[in-house]
Amino acid sequence: MSKLAPSGHSRSTLTKNQKFSIAGVATLGAAALAFSIVPGSSDDARTEALGASSAAWAAPADAHASVSKQQANASKRAKDAVAKAAADKKAADEAAAKKKAEDERKVKQAASRSAARKPVYANNLDGWIRQSLDIMKSKGIPGSYEGLHRNIMRESTGNPNAINGWDVNAQNGTPSIGLLQVIQPTFNAYHVEGTSTNIYDPVANIVAAANYAADKYGSMDNVNGAY
Repeated sequence: MSKLAPSGHSRSTLTKNQKFSIAGVATLGAAALAFSIVPGSSDDARTEALGASSAAWAAPADAHASVSKQQANASKRAKDAVAKAAADKKAADEAAAKKKAEDERKVKQAASRSAARKPVYANNLDGWIRQSLDIMKSKGIPGSYEGLHRNIMRESTGNPNAINGWDVNAQNGTPSIGLLQVIQPTFNAYHVEGTSTNIYDPVANIVAAANYAADKYGSMDNVNGAY
């Protein structure tokens, strides 16, 4: 009967380097045997045998060098990928910052142009009428400079603080007030959004009165007497 191998050791496990080393030893032994069998071997034969032996011993070193080279290449590719990702992110951040700055510049330019176009009204009767006309135009309230000016001069002679203390409205406790002599209930009912809620404010008074006249007479231009 054949002998059984000890349990757990049915086959030896050799590393790659060990196998290369054994192959080298075997080759070296073969070369030595060749020299001993053929004493008169030529120099070329000896050189060939020695070369085979050297190649066998060099194999493990060459394999290690190849693995090292692959690792170096992989490491370089990883570093290059990281560097490219960083460069791409930097470029994207710079582009976003540039766009944001450009958008802010455009907003400022638009605001500047808007401010430049915004009219400046004089703080007098002419300025109040012109400002009122612009508001009336934006709200769709009819009326002209001539119609407003004519009725203002008849009602208050251009005094925004004028108060009628003797007519029927005054007797009823609601005197006519301001440039166009509007009573408080009428002012409240026809007040135009965006203007002052103070009945004495010249622009608010004009616009509310013009709004009332448009509702009752079609336009302040059609009013030629007390209304």
